[in-house]
Amino acid sequence: MLKKKYAHALLVFPKVLQMFLNIMLVILAIILSVVLIKELFVFGHLLLVGDHTDYNAYLANILIFFLYFEFIAMIVKYFEEEYHFPLRYFIYIGITAMVRLVIVDHDHPTHTIIYSFVILILIIGYFIINMTPRDRPDSKWYFKKD
Repeated sequence: MLKKKYAHALLVFPKVLQMFLNIMLVILAIILSVVLIKELFVFGHLLLVGDHTDYNAYLANILIFFLYFEFIAMIVKYFEEEYHFPLRYFIYIGITAMVRLVIVDHDHPTHTIIYSFVILILIIGYFIINMTPRDRPDSKWYFKKD
């Protein structure tokens, strides 16, 4: 009797955790959407009122906008690909973040060259990922009915 209850708990526990994770990701997506809209207003204000010669600020704001956008796109892909985060989206986000760092923090040449090497490594990693097949094992193990 106890063994059956324990086995049932082992079947239910992953479903509960998956549901909790999904709810938290939806909340995160809503928060990121609000911040993305706020970033549009900040960029609009920068265009209308800001210093029109500070191109670094424009590029930094555009790249921050794309970072939020990529995080939201990654959450959408998570649900579309049956609860799986595609690694290539993390690489996109990493490349965008490093390009932003190169634009914002280009005062130190050593930092810039290190950031450039990181971008190169991420691009090589992306190339390797695209060369390998995208098939993966069935991820619906927690929805099987026994």
